Amino acid sequence: MAQAIQLSDSFGYRKLIRFTIPSIVMMVFTSVYGVVDGVFVSNFVGKTQFAAVNFIMPFLMLLGVLGFMLGTGGSALVAKTIGEGDRCKANRIFSLITLFGFCAGIVIALFGIVFLEDVAVLLGAKGDMVKHCVHYGRLILTALPCFILQNMFQPIIVASEKPKLGLQITVVAGVMNIVLDYLLIVVCDMGLSGAAIATAVSQAAGGLIPLVYFAFPNTSLLRFVKTSFDGKALLQTLYNGMSEFFANISGSIVAMCYNFQLMKYIGENGVAAFGVIMYVQFIFFAVFLGYAIGTAPIISYNYGAKNHNELRNVFHRSVKLVFALGIVLTVCLELLAYPLAQLFVGYDAQLFALTRKAFMIYGVSYIIVGFNFYASSFFTALNNGFVSAVISTVRALVFETSAVFVLPLLFGAESIWFSVWVAEILSLGLAITLLKKYQSRYNY
Repeated sequence: MAQAIQLSDSFGYRKLIRFTIPSIVMMVFTSVYGVVDGVFVSNFVGKTQFAAVNFIMPFLMLLGVLGFMLGTGGSALVAKTIGEGDRCKANRIFSLITLFGFCAGIVIALFGIVFLEDVAVLLGAKGDMVKHCVHYGRLILTALPCFILQNMFQPIIVASEKPKLGLQITVVAGVMNIVLDYLLIVVCDMGLSGAAIATAVSQAAGGLIPLVYFAFPNTSLLRFVKTSFDGKALLQTLYNGMSEFFANISGSIVAMCYNFQLMKYIGENGVAAFGVIMYVQFIFFAVFLGYAIGTAPIISYNYGAKNHNELRNVFHRSVKLVFALGIVLTVCLELLAYPLAQLFVGYDAQLFALTRKAFMIYGVSYIIVGFNFYASSFFTALNNGFVSAVISTVRALVFETSAVFVLPLLFGAESIWFSVWVAEILSLGLAITLLKKYQSRYNY
């Protein structure tokens, strides 16, 4: 049996890959079962319902961003605190942010349920699409507190030196979702309700299983303990995670802008095609996200322990690995454009052609998207949420949103698919500039 890897180890390429593989597979699997949702809805429920799910999904994801914020920000602070040698304090911080996340999730869910119809109309949904958006969204929101916990636990489980546990929990939740999708949509013919219930149940499992694990004595670095309000630690957690908070908000806003523009210039087919791209992008982007989640505790630990040589080592190796991943993923997406479009929308020739073409254009951006994402997550791990937020927010909210609105005016409707190119190229320049600026401060 291979020896367990600890945050205090020295990492070569092989050990980095071994430590991050569970996180990568975990995030990919999470994305895959989301994609399976889309396949079932598109093929067994209907194109209009599929478009409605894609239309309201950015808003639903927006309501769940607190989990990503607490998870990435909390794991950075917890790992840094462990690196400083204070595990008792790390457990108190972990317990506090878990309690805060669950309580906040209840409030956010109630807000979303009440205002969901108004939001759908405001975003441009019309006719039956409004009804489908509201019906699907309200069922999903019943599990939002658990969804927030699920997102929060994913990076924190890695910080507790148990990345394989995170993978196991994700597999259980994912298989549950896939099986329920088949039973409720295909066998029981429950349509959109079945899809929503399957997703909500799997999210509940993803949040509650680790909750039970950390409530009892375990072999990880963390467990729940009696805690009290610590405003400084909570604010530091939120500050660290502000990048993920703004990145997810920006991503949801960008998706809403895409939907708005596509509905305006191309119609329902444009929204459906973009939805397919987003489903597949979740899988490919999950590789970068998983690697970032896997390496973040290593960076935070060595930053807290003031081990600058190892910090520098992990950073430089990671940059090379991320660029290599980007090339591999770009080639894969170009080769898979036809079968993926066929899988989702092969029943509609016009929609299939549009989706395949959009895939081919969109896929090239993966050569550099991984580096931009890693640069942002690297600063989060260093407990510098501001710089991380600048990279991720400007990338999406400024560069990509502007391109989504400007390109169609200058070059026609189909140029909207090139918006991601503009955003990633500009973001690459910004990320390199900031990494050079802060190199001497953090000694990487």
